[in-house]
Amino acid sequence: MGYLNNETITVEATLTKRGRELLASESGLNITSFALADDEIDYSLYDPSHPGGTQYYDAAIRSMPIFEPLTDETQALKYKLVTLPPGTQYIPLIKLGQQSITLDKNYNGVVSISPTTDPVYNTTLGYTAVLSDRRVGTLTGSGVDGTAASSSALFLGDTSSEQAQTVVGLTFTFRPNSTIDKDRTATLTIIGNESGGSVTIPVRVFTDAISESGISDSLQTGTTSVQLDNSSGSNNY
Repeated sequence: MGYLNNETITVEATLTKRGRELLASESGLNITSFALADDEIDYSLYDPSHPGGTQYYDAAIRSMPIFEPLTDETQALKYKLVTLPPGTQYIPLIKLGQQSITLDKNYNGVVSISPTTDPVYNTTLGYTAVLSDRRVGTLTGSGVDGTAASSSALFLGDTSSEQAQTVVGLTFTFRPNSTIDKDRTATLTIIGNESGGSVTIPVRVFTDAISESGISDSLQTGTTSVQLDNSSGSNNY
């Protein structure tokens, strides 16, 4: 969905491929929520030194073209707007204990994934975890009851393929698929259901055995790279 132009509030809605599939199914779309994003806005163009005065500080921003609605759900709404309490000075950061998950298919244990948010958020609705390809293994969430999980908004752009697996929880476990016949790679994205923001790490499952040190790296605490779905629409960390 997108604004037709900057002068009106008329919007145009276009179904994505996944949306058309749902519309054609017996269950229908059943839309219960929506998201807003500012992907096309470059806030660095805000110019408080403009000689025309305050009414022209955002002139360059207001002159930017507005995206038309996209039919590719994987490219839409990359920077969703979120509502945070008054006085919030920065977007909360979501952190994981792993930089990546690398296992062989015969690994018998599970990888525990415990997201944290700084400052503290997501303690009630938890997190949404999206494994981009369910063929690499099984993701399980825990710690969020059914009522809270059902009220967590999930948008099509967060599940980027039909192979994706999506679960909600405060903590998660990952178990590799022991039946794969070739090496597989996916991504695991953790999204804050209250704070917004996300963190993504790679997931690799190999058919051949790998060293214990390689597996242990998936179990140890590390530093992650964080991507914010933030209201500035311009920063990736």
